[in-house]
Amino acid sequence: MTKQMKRVHNVETGEIFEIELTAEEIAQQEIDEANFQARQAEFEAKATAKAAAQAKLAALGLTVEDLQALGL
Repeated sequence: MTKQMKRVHNVETGEIFEIELTAEEIAQQEIDEANFQARQAEFEAKATAKAAAQAKLAALGLTVEDLQALGL
């Protein structure tokens, strides 16, 4: 397994170097990735539900504009 690294840029000296991530940073990175995946899945589920609802409306001969005109 390759070591996970981060790039550090010292703005005072202009020096750029890479250091290995700590165990805590790796754990946080895994948490962040899991949270991102969950949000992405939620977004995709909402988009799928919206498309299905619009398809059902279209099958009934209604558009989103029709519902908006009715105040729904």
